Amino acid sequence: MATELEELIGFLSSPSPPVKKIAVDIVRDYTGSEDGLESLGKYSNVVLPSLSRLLGEKKVVSEPAAQALVNLSQKPELAGKMVEMHMVRTSMETLYKQDCEIISLLIMLLVNLTQLDAGIDSLLQSADEKMHGLYVMKLVRSFCSSSCDGKVDPFEHVASVLVNISKKEHGRKLLLDQKRCLLKQIVRNDSKSLLRKRGVAGTIRNCCFEAENQLQNLLLISEFLWPALLLPVAGNKVYSEEDTQKMPLELASALSIEREPVTDPEIRVQALEAIYLLILQEAGRRAFWSVNGPRILQVGYADEDDPKAMEAYERAGSLLIQESGLDEELTETSS
Repeated sequence: MATELEELIGFLSSPSPPVKKIAVDIVRDYTGSEDGLESLGKYSNVVLPSLSRLLGEKKVVSEPAAQALVNLSQKPELAGKMVEMHMVRTSMETLYKQDCEIISLLIMLLVNLTQLDAGIDSLLQSADEKMHGLYVMKLVRSFCSSSCDGKVDPFEHVASVLVNISKKEHGRKLLLDQKRCLLKQIVRNDSKSLLRKRGVAGTIRNCCFEAENQLQNLLLISEFLWPALLLPVAGNKVYSEEDTQKMPLELASALSIEREPVTDPEIRVQALEAIYLLILQEAGRRAFWSVNGPRILQVGYADEDDPKAMEAYERAGSLLIQESGLDEELTETSS
């Protein structure tokens, strides 16, 4: 005899819209507690496909179904089952249907699924040579064209998806592929959204782990890359003409005027870690000197009060010790 929960899950497939609506709302509420997640997890082979089928329905049903899936996907074992049942593909296909009303929830679901290696492979379409990278290209295009500060931003969570996929080598290689120019698009994203800023900084930092083999590709977008990395760590000072005349125009213009400081230390740390990875390479150090990067580190360090960020400044500065007294100046300032 079926339990009450089994009967409830069965109602997700009811031909009656009102019954289905009530059932999906109750299931969504179940996923709001640890006990509920554990109970539903026992019926994952039934409940996950049932909820997946509801994603294409009207918002009154698709929204609670998506909310339930987002909650369930926080459990790695359930996220793994979702990937196996092609939930990444289902999410992407639903996401790009005309008049999709649950974009933000579907992106949040992708964030959870790409916490897993299998989820990353599925989003990258690694098994399909002809389709490889298409999903990511779509997401990057939407992410870069939908920024709307102060309004609803349904694609802002793509920032977290990009961080997830760039943690893996094959994800970084896709983003650095010069034919696709995906990282260039991402770096140019300008938004006041903290989530977006953190995502962009984290994605750049992850991609810089490829600096040893792909430094040339990274420096090809230096016009956008250096401002993205150096402006967050430049401190609050208005720079002198003596300093800015040694910088490219895009940096000099921004640092010659009063500007809004980057108050989030996580972004500064990520930018500094990216700089460190770049200047580990000799050509990266030369490029860094060419934009007067060491001077920016000095000024930014003087304004820094976050311990982790200060450590990151010092770590980057230590690489330049043989070429300048910069490291000594950083150390003296901290003592």
